[in-house]
Amino acid sequence: METATASSSSSPASISFYDFLDRMRNPASLDLVRSIKSFIVSFSFYAPNPESDGKRVQDFFLSMETSIRDHPLWAGASDEEIDCAMEGLEKYVMTKLFSRAFACCPDDLRIDQEIAEKISMLQTFLRPEHLDIPTILRSESSWLLAEKELGKINAHKAPREKLLCIMNCCRVINNLLLNASMSEKHVLAGADDFLPVLIYVTIKANPPQLHSNLKFIQLYRRQAKLTSEAAYYFTNLVSAKSFIVDLHAKSLSIDEIEFEENMQVAKLANKVPDEDPCPTRDGEDGLRRETGVGTFTAMNFKERSNSGSPYPFMQAEARDLTVGDVERLLRLYKDVVDKYTNLCTAYRHLASSKLESGHFKGSTASCCYEQPETSVSRQREDGADI
Repeated sequence: METATASSSSSPASISFYDFLDRMRNPASLDLVRSIKSFIVSFSFYAPNPESDGKRVQDFFLSMETSIRDHPLWAGASDEEIDCAMEGLEKYVMTKLFSRAFACCPDDLRIDQEIAEKISMLQTFLRPEHLDIPTILRSESSWLLAEKELGKINAHKAPREKLLCIMNCCRVINNLLLNASMSEKHVLAGADDFLPVLIYVTIKANPPQLHSNLKFIQLYRRQAKLTSEAAYYFTNLVSAKSFIVDLHAKSLSIDEIEFEENMQVAKLANKVPDEDPCPTRDGEDGLRRETGVGTFTAMNFKERSNSGSPYPFMQAEARDLTVGDVERLLRLYKDVVDKYTNLCTAYRHLASSKLESGHFKGSTASCCYEQPETSVSRQREDGADI
């Protein structure tokens, strides 16, 4: 097993985690290890109940903090060292309990799906002006960086690392707003300027299982760490999610009829037709459809559409398309062009940005709170044991 010394290129959080594992492997920590493993095993005995599960985990963290402070292995340890040990404990315990604790209720899955579907429809027409974002604060190309950070939230199992994704996203937005306000001499209105941008970024990012991820952080991130800046940004994202769930025409600066028409068009565009989109033909083409042979059949077209693939026409041929596919194909084409254009603009912005020290540097997320672990590091840590 790799140690903190052997992982010198890892982040401070990773080093702290490996240090925690090393101390737990010390024979002197046997009593702590037994308590940790006993809690993990006993947790599965209870039927899933988010509220009681969260309280049980929080109580365990508090009792373990007392045990660690009093343990000989941490004799004379500073508050910072104790905090690092608790971060390691939280990550270890919640990684082991993830499959049991994350989205453990059917309602969570339903709400996640409903939010994702609504956001998918809003993505087709929502613009910054609909959220009353001032023109001088609009920077869609740079917001892509915030979208990318928020989109990582579902790739992590530890509550802290999920929270870091939110922190990084919000810090990108906050620094972009500060830079824009300084260059345009615009006085920021706090949350009145920040929250609409966060809502827009959340809609553009459409992070997977948004509801479940927020619930997981709220229940299982140590309460002592959900304070100050972290609490502010987390609360804003919770507010953004609530706004999206309840969003209707009167929530936006848009004509009510136009809103309903756009939502209906988006709903129809995302709906897969029940009938076979490719009429049966005689000869070789008909044989392909009957036998399933060929690169793109009516059946695998439906399978691709139902699988949620963003580009289900990649293997299609002209004869496979119907008139009803044209509108969706055009929408997908525009989406690809928009993303390519925005990414190019963001790249040029990154290459040319040289702001003064102490301000946002290069509009990147690297100056944010902290970057979570890479996928390779996560794989090593998910399998770590004591």
